[in-house]
Amino acid sequence: MLSWTVYSSFIGAAVCALWPNLSPTGTRRVALTTALIGFLAALVCCFQYDVDSEQTVQFITEKAWVPSLGIGYLLGADGISLTLVLLTGLAAITGTLFSWNIETRTREFFAFFLTLIGGVYGVFISFDLFLLFVFYEIAIIPKYFLIAIWGSTRREYGAMKLVLYSFAGSALVLIGLLATFVEAGATSFSVLELIKHPFPRDFQLWAFPVTFIGFAILAGLWPFHTWAPTGHVAAPTGASMLLAGVVMKLGAYGALRFPMTLFPMGLAAWRDEIALLAVIGIVYGATVALVQRDFKFVIGYSSVSHMGFVLLGLMATSEVGLSGAVLQMFSHGVLASLLFAVVGRMVYARTHTKDLTELEAMQLARRLPFAAGTFVVAGFAGMGMPGFSGFIAELQVLIGAWNTFPSFAVVAGIGIIIGVTYTLRAMTKAFFGEASEFADDPAPPLTSITGPEKIGAVLLITATTLVGLYPRILLDLIVPSLNSPMFKPLLEP
Repeated sequence: MLSWTVYSSFIGAAVCALWPNLSPTGTRRVALTTALIGFLAALVCCFQYDVDSEQTVQFITEKAWVPSLGIGYLLGADGISLTLVLLTGLAAITGTLFSWNIETRTREFFAFFLTLIGGVYGVFISFDLFLLFVFYEIAIIPKYFLIAIWGSTRREYGAMKLVLYSFAGSALVLIGLLATFVEAGATSFSVLELIKHPFPRDFQLWAFPVTFIGFAILAGLWPFHTWAPTGHVAAPTGASMLLAGVVMKLGAYGALRFPMTLFPMGLAAWRDEIALLAVIGIVYGATVALVQRDFKFVIGYSSVSHMGFVLLGLMATSEVGLSGAVLQMFSHGVLASLLFAVVGRMVYARTHTKDLTELEAMQLARRLPFAAGTFVVAGFAGMGMPGFSGFIAELQVLIGAWNTFPSFAVVAGIGIIIGVTYTLRAMTKAFFGEASEFADDPAPPLTSITGPEKIGAVLLITATTLVGLYPRILLDLIVPSLNSPMFKPLLEP
């Protein structure tokens, strides 16, 4: 069942690309059906996952692929994987709904969209490192075309910058991957086998930072973050939702799954330095978002800040910190998708401007009340308001950070305060501004929010509220996996 998240996505992409007479409406329906299949498969697996089993990696599909090189086709999932697979399914459905307006080259758009989704699913459920790397690369290519063809502001520049940063990170990951394979005896790329190998400390001291930074580039680690705001702003709405919602999580997940579990001594040696970069990213991203005039850049830099909490939680290397980091991946994926949906589709597509000064005079709260209400909910959830997923996720990260490096936790708390400020500023300017005194004619009516947009927004709001009110729904998946032998070296003092 789990493997069909990948297969259905690639099959749907092929149908969209190759079906000769598929109309735009037919293409959208194929994409939505494909996204629903992947989400339902993920949901079924979440319910079937046995948290009490000694075998934390379940739903295993294993076949020999290139046995002479130790490469296998090994798919499976633990609670961490399932949490992110569920997020991917939700992002696929809502991204499709908010791309319902795509009229130009619709078949190609959804073919690239679903290929990207298939690659993301593949990364989250691969337990062979070479296979994980293959899916990781598959996810990079569609990003370029989605932005370069259907994007807006400096789309070629944004697409190229994103891909160059991604390939630079991939090169570092590949170096670490091959070195790990050789050091372990050149017999298997399986994570389940490599975790048993005691890698020498000298090897870990250089292999850990190389592979971690390679993955963390895609997670928006400061100072390697600059691709993220540019790429978010240039991307069409659906691609922005995927980019912030799940693609940035590939980097954080890869860092947790590979270098952190295999190289615990390297992690211990470099933990403080990486935590410092994460805290700088939290404050820097929030501060830059505070002074932006472009509405989409505000959300882009806020993503850098919120991903800093993910990386800080990973560096806490405690159960509460790591579980908070994974929960923050899910929470940020939902909330970033929702915010980009409001800014890109509900606002920009109707007003044709992202300039907060111009939007301030449009009184959008009156003209687009659903968009205003959605942004208010998403904004307060992103601030860490109790009752939403962001609150419990950031709280756990801060508790974990306080136990490991208290000064960094204090600085991260300052980042939250700045986050409240930039959110309220953007909210006021974009939706609750006063009409210009020089406007003689009444403003022309704006197109009403469509049915697909409302459904997508409600799904995302429901997800962040459900996890905020009952976080055990995900923590009961995440925590048992962190207590497994695979992550035991991280939690040992």
